[in-house]
Amino acid sequence: MRPALALRPLLLLAAARFLLHLLTNGQYGFHRDELATLADARNLDWCFPAYPPLTPFLARVALTLLGDSPTAIRTFTALAQCGVMFTTGLIARELGASPRAQILSAFASFAAPVSLIAGHLFQYVSFDFLWSVLLVWIVLRLLNTENPRWLLAAGLVCSLGLLTRYTIVIVIAGLAAGLLLTPARRLLFNRHLFYGAALALLLCAPTLLWQVNHNFLALEFTSAIHARDIRIGRTDGFLLKQLFVPAHLFTVPLWIAGLWRLLRRPEAARHRPIAFGFLISLALYTLAQARDYYTAPLYPALLAAGALLAVEWRPWLRRTQYAAIALAIVSTFALGVPAAPPGTAWFRTVMSINGDLAEEIGWPEFVAQTAAVYNALPPAERATTGILAGNYGEAGALVHYGPAHNLPPVMSRVNSFWLRGYDPRQPQTLIATGFSREFVDHHFQSCELKGHITNSLGVANEEAKFNKYIWLCRTPRDPWPILWQKIRVWS
Repeated sequence: MRPALALRPLLLLAAARFLLHLLTNGQYGFHRDELATLADARNLDWCFPAYPPLTPFLARVALTLLGDSPTAIRTFTALAQCGVMFTTGLIARELGASPRAQILSAFASFAAPVSLIAGHLFQYVSFDFLWSVLLVWIVLRLLNTENPRWLLAAGLVCSLGLLTRYTIVIVIAGLAAGLLLTPARRLLFNRHLFYGAALALLLCAPTLLWQVNHNFLALEFTSAIHARDIRIGRTDGFLLKQLFVPAHLFTVPLWIAGLWRLLRRPEAARHRPIAFGFLISLALYTLAQARDYYTAPLYPALLAAGALLAVEWRPWLRRTQYAAIALAIVSTFALGVPAAPPGTAWFRTVMSINGDLAEEIGWPEFVAQTAAVYNALPPAERATTGILAGNYGEAGALVHYGPAHNLPPVMSRVNSFWLRGYDPRQPQTLIATGFSREFVDHHFQSCELKGHITNSLGVANEEAKFNKYIWLCRTPRDPWPILWQKIRVWS
């Protein structure tokens, strides 16, 4: 018999967290990744080079229903992570946790840095996190009820995951292997597995056809990004970083206790596929040289399992763990979301530590600086001038804020912008933003430096440090079709 569900406390916790995100998500501006996603949302397709179609589609829904402010757009990601927190409590219940342990597990999942940041930024990570945790809960329902109809629900959630981020295949593979390694394998071999797989294939078919028609562009993109991440050290120390990136360092005792319980306690034997799924997925991510935060969706189930033990610990140890979780939430909140008032010492500290938040500063100013160069041109030349952005953040910002300055359509050599092609006017005069002197001299016959990208808060982000030039260039050295093929990059 399942324990009672702590429905009201879990809903109150989720509501409090949602309110916390609403109050802080509009403090700064959009992140560069969000601006790129919003540009794709305005040009919907069945897939994009950088990701499957679901995240841009949800961004389009948010734009249509809620508006184009950061707070409005991030409403869906805040809800998604509140859903993760609530589902962690549901997972704890399936594992046999009391209402008290359900609440503890939800708090522990809230402390995870990836989860808190994913509730702030509108990225595919936010939704991928939710689908993966939901899949674990569905597998637990399958194990507890032995009702094969849960395989249909698994097929639906797997399709949502695949339409959000391809890496969910590792979570799927880990859970499937975990089931096959235990007597629970008998729950798989029935017609409902076929129905669930068929449902997932049907829902993913348009995206698969897009990939076929584009020569599986996702493989080329992923390979290029993965090689870059390895080259610049983003995959270094993967296993060590598991102690403090996917779940907070202060919750390590809790999830290790949860893993031990699932592997060793006799009463947890039925749920052992979850532990095997974690270990196999972790091994696969390690072999693939993944980035540390990819594993974040694997930890809520372990935190939930650990919560069952934590409520039985000695009072002093239990209180210490509770205090550690509270401190983890406060510290992650202070450094991980846009809560610090601009210009304060707290703000400067956050900007020096959190590169993601630094990338939310200065985009409207960048567009205004670009517009100043454009508007300084003679009217006749303005009519035939194009804009070429050096990265997807600049391109996305120009798409989002450019219409207010009457700027022409933006081009970029990166990702979806490159795939959508160059300005059909094939302009001979260009405002080029974010490129080096070497790049513009190589591709254009003449270029003048017209400005520098700055922000009024003095934040040393990527634009201010590395992509700070605004050029006025004339006469490409190659015809546009050739130039377009030469300058493409994946980023």
